Amino acid sequence: MRMDERKQKVLAAVIQDYILTGEPVGSRTIARRYNLGVSPATIRNEMADLEEMGLLEQPHTSAGRIPSDQGYRYYVDCLMPPAYLTPEEEEYVRRRYNQKMLEIEQVLAETTRLISEMTSYAAIALGPDQGRASLEEVQVLPIQVANKALLVAVTSTGVVEHRVLTIPEGVTPEDLNRISRVLNARLQGRALEDLRQMVLSDIYQELAQHRNLVNLVRDLLQQLLSLESGERVYRNGTLNILNQPEFKDLDRVREILSFLDQDEALRRIFMTTPSTGLTIRIGQENKIEGIDKCSVVTISYAVEGKIMGKVGLLGPTRMQYSRAISVLRCVADALSQTLEQLYR
Repeated sequence: MRMDERKQKVLAAVIQDYILTGEPVGSRTIARRYNLGVSPATIRNEMADLEEMGLLEQPHTSAGRIPSDQGYRYYVDCLMPPAYLTPEEEEYVRRRYNQKMLEIEQVLAETTRLISEMTSYAAIALGPDQGRASLEEVQVLPIQVANKALLVAVTSTGVVEHRVLTIPEGVTPEDLNRISRVLNARLQGRALEDLRQMVLSDIYQELAQHRNLVNLVRDLLQQLLSLESGERVYRNGTLNILNQPEFKDLDRVREILSFLDQDEALRRIFMTTPSTGLTIRIGQENKIEGIDKCSVVTISYAVEGKIMGKVGLLGPTRMQYSRAISVLRCVADALSQTLEQLYR
């Protein structure tokens, strides 16, 4: 879309003021707050032209203008000044990831907390696909509770799964150790999705002489087969939606919060964006029911060059886009570095 410099300055001023205040913007406000070198009447004419171009909207006859989805898109693509985190903020991000975190779930949960905290929007993250992960280690450990044991399974993507199981009376720690050795020998390196198709009779036969263990082994295998496949979804700060003036309508808030509560709905956000890089979807560009009045910004993270998942945020179209982008880029870089260390 071709636009002269004065219209660009007026559009940028309207959007920046509306992002700051959440109130429709009039020509006198622009003339007073922004040194554009033209009169309010000239600004008013430019705003009328921008409305005809579909870049601004007038919610009420006597009110000022607000940006349209198309106006935000032009601003993000052509007018938005770059933003950077301060050195102190970058150090803060690094410090948050320097905490002792041994599991990928901890890292991704911390990532969504950090994004939400630094932007005041709802933060979401998509973990690695567990269906393609393989089992690295399986342990069945005694715990200080009668007739209970802990199943611990570690996958190649760094996910650690825990299950507390009931065990038959008479099963000793030596029995549990024997089961762990057999399971590791037979299952180590197998993809989780392959476990569902494996013939498991060999495991039963190997432990058949220990009749008291057969039912326990069956329970253990059922637990392993139930490990969550697909990408796990993480979220934080969903109630930040309530702080946005655009979402004071209870029906709209209920719809968005319901959406944010559904893992499959959040997966669709990530599945409809390119697999690599940064993506910004504004308003109706989100072809998903429930968030057509929101903006979504996502970015991928990688381990040793391989894309592992995505992180992002969801907020109003009146979003501080430059701030959101700078936070996501910094966090995604720190997340990738942390996961590389964790995987090693």
